[in-house]
Amino acid sequence: MIPGDGAGPEVIAEARKAVDALGVDVEWNELPWGTTHFHEQGTMMPADALESARAHDAILLGAVGHPSVPDHITLWGLLLPLRQGLDLYANLRPARLLDGVPSALEGRPQVDMLFVRENTEGEYSGVGGRAHQGLELEVGIETSVFTRAGVRRVVEHAFRLAEQRRGVLTSATKSNASRYGYVLWDEVVEDVHASHRDVRVERVLVDALAARMVTDPASLDVVVASNLFGDILTDLAAVLQGGMGMAASASVGAERVAMFEPVHGSAPDIAGQGIANPIGAIWSASLMLEHLGESEAARRLMEAIEGVCREGVLTRDLGGTASTADVGDAVAARL
Repeated sequence: MIPGDGAGPEVIAEARKAVDALGVDVEWNELPWGTTHFHEQGTMMPADALESARAHDAILLGAVGHPSVPDHITLWGLLLPLRQGLDLYANLRPARLLDGVPSALEGRPQVDMLFVRENTEGEYSGVGGRAHQGLELEVGIETSVFTRAGVRRVVEHAFRLAEQRRGVLTSATKSNASRYGYVLWDEVVEDVHASHRDVRVERVLVDALAARMVTDPASLDVVVASNLFGDILTDLAAVLQGGMGMAASASVGAERVAMFEPVHGSAPDIAGQGIANPIGAIWSASLMLEHLGESEAARRLMEAIEGVCREGVLTRDLGGTASTADVGDAVAARL
């Protein structure tokens, strides 16, 4: 566990409570990485962080970030080094509107999408730099990196998931304007499709896809996207499923260890008040159990989440009055 900063420790405590209520034999090791570590040691995590991470089967991450540390230092000091260093190339983000959760859309349309976001290269590859800093001719260069191997493996993963769901894969692209990286992306999607002909593939420009997510979310099943596009689209998807507090994620890759986290951030404005929504963290724990081979436990935990939402045990962000612990207790009681 990396409980992290702000509301992170609060929601991770409820996720652990839910897993413990299942009776699954899990050994928890808490790692005190984050902003406090930065203020004490000058880094967000220790130099041997990757080695420590690899000694585990999974990482359950709360959130990191605090106004006292610039966001780019936080991100490049912990989250991105873990994703890239552990080669967690696929970021999976389910977006499903559960019964009892208020919808941002009129008519309460069906929202059941799974986003597969490329997680280690693309626009967040970290390639670039700044020159002539402080001068009028200062320049900042941020280079997107798309490799055939990197695109192929995340696209193949998305196809496999589409085969397990409704058999529709939507590729988010912008190859009309970005004629190198995204043209390569489109070519790889077509190549991989040849081995998965039972899946229907559609290529949609990212701006049109964002609009379609609002006007016709039921038409979307599995969406595969680059690092940047996946980041933006999944925040929109989170709003469609009730808000950022509902959003869960899994970062998986070639190594044994995988990382699971709610995607709402550390929310320092509400930290310590007991009102943060823990559902995203508990949902992430369900994804973690699936990764650990505990499929039945993962199913039971997801059913408990659905039951609690259906009963209306909701935090303030969803229009309810329950505290963070109230929601966690309700989930645990069902288990």
